[in-house]
Amino acid sequence: MKLWQKNHQLNKEIETFTVENDFVLDQKLLKYDIKVNLAHAKMLNKINILSKTELEKIIKTLNQINKLAQKGKFKIKKEQEDVHTAIEEFLTKKLGNIGKKIHTGKSRNDQVMTDLLLYCKDELDMIKKSILDLIKELDAFSKKHSGIPMPGYTHMQKAMPYSVSEWILSFKEMLEDDIQSITQALSLIDKNPLGSAAGYGLPIEIDKQLTTNELGFKIPHKHALYVQNSHGKYEIAVLSAINQSMMTINKLSTDLLLFTTSEFNFFTLPDEFCTGSSIMPQKKNYDVLELVKGKTKLIQPKIFEISLLYSNLPSGYNRDLQLMKEPLMKGIEISKSVLKIINLVVKNLKPNKLALAKAMTSELYATEKALNLVKKGIPFRDAYKKLKN
Repeated sequence: MKLWQKNHQLNKEIETFTVENDFVLDQKLLKYDIKVNLAHAKMLNKINILSKTELEKIIKTLNQINKLAQKGKFKIKKEQEDVHTAIEEFLTKKLGNIGKKIHTGKSRNDQVMTDLLLYCKDELDMIKKSILDLIKELDAFSKKHSGIPMPGYTHMQKAMPYSVSEWILSFKEMLEDDIQSITQALSLIDKNPLGSAAGYGLPIEIDKQLTTNELGFKIPHKHALYVQNSHGKYEIAVLSAINQSMMTINKLSTDLLLFTTSEFNFFTLPDEFCTGSSIMPQKKNYDVLELVKGKTKLIQPKIFEISLLYSNLPSGYNRDLQLMKEPLMKGIEISKSVLKIINLVVKNLKPNKLALAKAMTSELYATEKALNLVKKGIPFRDAYKKLKN
C-alpha cells in the first residue's frame, strides 16, 4: 500500500515509469530512515501524540527493522515505491494503529531530504578520511624517497631540476585544499529538514530542536520552503566538493601514466597491479591508472545532470527531484572507489633512481647558470641571451 494510495490501482506502466529503480537506491537510505523515524517518534511523544508505551513499542519495532536490515533481510519492494513506505508498512503490520501514527507531522518530502543529508554527511566523512589517508601515504612516500632528483616539465619539455619528494608533496598540498571543500560542504548541509513537511510547514506545533539534536544536525532549517528548494543545490555542493579531490587525483594519475612509460621509466608498480595484452607477450599495462584517470572525470557529468534537473523548477517539491538521487549516489560511489585504489597505488609505487638520475640532463640547469651570472653583475636579460642556445 503506497503512502498516498487512493481508491484505485495505479496503471502498471505508470508505476514502473514513476518508480523506476528508486526503491533499489533507497536501500542505501534504510538505516537513515530508521534513525529519522526514531527521532520523529520521540518528538511525537514529547508533543503528546504518542504515549510512552506507544513510543517504546515503536522504538522496539524500528530496532527490529534495523537488525533485519543489517542481515540483508529487509528489502524494499517496487510496489512500496520507497523506504518510507516500507518502514511504515512494517510498523503498521506489527503495531496496528500505533504504527499508523508515525507519519503524523511529516511528509515523504522532508523525510527523504533528511535521509539524504544524513547519508551525505556520513559519505563525506568517509571520503574525507580516505583523502586524509592518501595525504599520509603521499607524505610517507616523500620521506622514504627524499633526495631523489627529478626533472620538472613545462609545455611537456624539460624545464628545471626538481625532486621526487617535491613532486609528490605538491599533490599533498592540493589534497589539503580539497579537504577544505569537503569541510565546507559538510557545514552547508548540516541543517535539519525534518518538520518542513511537504514544503510549507505544519499546522501543529512540533519540536524541531529535539529532532535536530537526535539526528546530529547543527541547526534546524529556518524556512520550510527552502528545504525543497535546496534539493539539487545541496547535491551539487556535495559532488562539487568531492570533485576537487578527483581533479587532483586525475593529475596525479596522468603524471604516473606518463612517467611509467618505457620512454621515461621514472616509476614502477608491482606486476600484480598491471595487466597484459592478449596478443603482445611483452606488455605490462598500467591500465589501473587509466581507469582511475577516467573515473575521476565521471563526477562532473553527475553535477551537470543534477544542474539540468534543478534548472527551471518552481518552488516546492517536484517529482523531477527524485531523479537527482541516482547521480548523487553514483558520484559518491565512484569517488570512494577511486580513492581506495589511488591509496593502494601510492603505497606500492617505487621510483627508478637510475632512470631519474639519467634524465637530469644539462639543459635543466640553464636558469641556474643564468642566475649565477647575475650574481656576478651581469644583467639577467644578457645572461639569458648568453645561455638561450
